Amino acid sequence: MPSLTDGEIRRALKQVEQTGKQFTLVDGEGHGTGRLVLVMKPMPTRVTADWMAQQWRDQKRLKKKLGSYPSMPLSKAREVFIRDFANMIQKGRSIKIAGDTRPGTVADLFEAYVAYLKVSEKSSWKEAEKCLNKIADTLGRNRPARDIEPEEITELIRPIYDRGKRSMADHVRSYIRSAYSWGLKSEHDYRSASQRRFRIAYNPAAGIPTEPKKVGTRWLDEEEFLRLYRWLGCPDTPVHPSYPRAVQLIMLTGQRVEEIARLHDSQWDASERIIDWSKTKNLQPHAVPVPSLAAELIESITPNEHGWFFPSAKDPTKPVSHGTLYSFVWRQRDRGVIPFATNRDLRRTWKTLAGKAGISKEIRDRIQNHALQDVSSKSYDRWNYMPEKRAAMKRWNAFVLAMLSKKPLKVAA
Repeated sequence: MPSLTDGEIRRALKQVEQTGKQFTLVDGEGHGTGRLVLVMKPMPTRVTADWMAQQWRDQKRLKKKLGSYPSMPLSKAREVFIRDFANMIQKGRSIKIAGDTRPGTVADLFEAYVAYLKVSEKSSWKEAEKCLNKIADTLGRNRPARDIEPEEITELIRPIYDRGKRSMADHVRSYIRSAYSWGLKSEHDYRSASQRRFRIAYNPAAGIPTEPKKVGTRWLDEEEFLRLYRWLGCPDTPVHPSYPRAVQLIMLTGQRVEEIARLHDSQWDASERIIDWSKTKNLQPHAVPVPSLAAELIESITPNEHGWFFPSAKDPTKPVSHGTLYSFVWRQRDRGVIPFATNRDLRRTWKTLAGKAGISKEIRDRIQNHALQDVSSKSYDRWNYMPEKRAAMKRWNAFVLAMLSKKPLKVAA
């Protein structure tokens, strides 16, 4: 049979409209193994025309839709059939498992990786999306992801590092490495959110060394804890009221900065005095009873109309970001009005001072939702330890009250 023409298709469509009977056009020569066909069906108000890849396999006729005419013209249908189906048919493989054979681009890879983060409910997806968008523009959005070389990534990162932005440089390396690592695995992962094959042979960022991690050791002693806590209760400069309260709550509970920053009224059980997160950084639900001082602090705050205890100063529809809280602490620290500390140091401070208050490390770990790696904790122990946590928080509350009862030291003029 000769190849189809647009004129032949138009005539066939008119024939189907007049006769009301289904009709199929076949494109090209050959017999048996596979064809590109156009299936036209009469409908009550119109005639539909769908491009199909057709295959005879095990004495059965299989079909798979490529697209609809005229949105997919004849030339495009031929291109897709040859590209994605002809080779598979020649190899005797089923067209039911055929897909787009073009290797995914850099943009495809990064977008699919961000989609994976979103589906997995990773809180980092927005930051990853913003960073990877900029990286894609530099590397070339429409280049095949498999063509990117390690040297290109090194040259992308080096200027950032030379500007003194060492942490940012390491973040860029980490995002690229993670995206490619996901891409390598997604090739054969039937659960993958991406339908595009990337055909990546190796991870171009895998061999790039990481920035040496500095293990933090800073924690506030009792005097420094009091100095900071009291300043937060009565700042000497105008600040957004959400920020000092959020930092105080971190100090009183030892919880992660981002989880306190995003505290919503749906997570606060006032009758039980429990903060309950359905999902946290380690992907596990976490409920923690708070000490009386923290409960009083939370109850003194009226959540805004969107339910946030600590809304953003710029956009009340959103909670304050953990980055904003870090910046808030840095600015006051640089002024010399509070002890030198980061928000993570405050979490370390809680761990240390709570130990001094007589709380066991196991219960401190559970209160702070640190991942427990022993087989018993991971696979068998399903006790929620709420009575033990309550007793620990009661002991911690008494310890903090004892600190607060001390008279502040006079600072020499």
